[in-house]
Amino acid sequence: MAGAASALFLLDIKGRILIWRDYRGDITAAQAERFFSKLLEKEGDPETKDPVIYEDGITYMFIQHNNVYLLTASRQNCNAASLLLFLHRVVDVFKHYFEELEEESLRDNFVVVYELLDEMMDFGYPQYTEAKILSEFIKTDAYRMEVVQRPPMAVTNAVSWRSEGIHYKKNEVFLDVVESVNILVNSNGQIIRSDVVGALKMRTYLSGMPECKLGLNDRVLLEAQGRAAKGKAIDLEDIKFHQCVRLTRFENDRTISFIPPDGSFDLMNYRLSTQAKPLIWVDAQVERHSRSRIEIVVKAKSQFKDRSTATNVEIQLPVPSDATNPNVLTSIGSAAYAPESDALVWKIKSFPGGKEYILGAEFRLPSITAEDSGPERKAPIRVKFEIPSFTVSGIQVRYLKIIEKSGYQALPWVRYITVAGEYELRLIAL
Repeated sequence: MAGAASALFLLDIKGRILIWRDYRGDITAAQAERFFSKLLEKEGDPETKDPVIYEDGITYMFIQHNNVYLLTASRQNCNAASLLLFLHRVVDVFKHYFEELEEESLRDNFVVVYELLDEMMDFGYPQYTEAKILSEFIKTDAYRMEVVQRPPMAVTNAVSWRSEGIHYKKNEVFLDVVESVNILVNSNGQIIRSDVVGALKMRTYLSGMPECKLGLNDRVLLEAQGRAAKGKAIDLEDIKFHQCVRLTRFENDRTISFIPPDGSFDLMNYRLSTQAKPLIWVDAQVERHSRSRIEIVVKAKSQFKDRSTATNVEIQLPVPSDATNPNVLTSIGSAAYAPESDALVWKIKSFPGGKEYILGAEFRLPSITAEDSGPERKAPIRVKFEIPSFTVSGIQVRYLKIIEKSGYQALPWVRYITVAGEYELRLIAL
């Protein structure tokens, strides 16, 4: 990283310094107060949302979590993105230790906070940000040290995210391929936003220092090898890896090779901007009767193959804010009126592919309004669902190899699931 942080400040919601750590001796506490004054001056300005402020030769980089500001300041030409990522990792570590990061938890644990800041950054350069490793030698009541220990090997070797000497009677790896579908449909029924955000989530229970190799149906890899994919090859975009992945190896031959952390972590995140059709389409017809009664007829259709089944489907239908006395009939599932959110919630436990279901509802409107009372209120239909053993992108894990010097056999388990992300259909006018 070019350049280094000069100091790290933890401020309360009013800009008062709770804790600060000076790493290079060229920043004073007065500069942090000046930063907060500058932040207040820009309040209401769209640029206030920018996490970087430059003032009098000092670059301030900050994030807010609950009622605490985390701020780094530097006089050097530093990598702002790297330091902002470091601040987010500081939040993760503090939450691991104190359950929640807020002003009170910092005041109650300021000694531990200083110890953590000393280990996580040295002379302005980020060091160790793995909470599990830090908790092995920086103890609180939750991590009480039984005997005097040396720092774990993970702090002094190249694999800072995994300790040595881990042992399991049964060695297993669980890999979940989770894809979130984001859909936005306008009032004309046109799709104006469609993308897929995916993540490879792993839980590893492996002994020793295993080497894992993962292969996907990546079009670039298959074309480089001169092989034709048996099924569908995909083009991954905006890939973000966990730090354990060897990036040089991936850039050379697209092989995902890594020594995994112990426990749960996100191995990879990716995005696909390919046009994905709505997996569950909802069509709603609204009919008003003399401004005193409203009828809604809803058709929900699954637009995926019949061998797949959506589970825990929840369709949130907006209704007028003054609606009362609901009378609801459904061909499947159950529906309940949720007055706190001005919505009718239709829940379907199991929704097979290629099926269509209907809901009819009637509401009374006690409020008296004029016939020409102004424009109708438009609200989106929101849909939630899960589809096990299914991915929109067609991503496939071709292999997952686990190699360890002791030669044990490990069991890899792979599961696919698609869920609804920001899934809205703006089809109803009330």
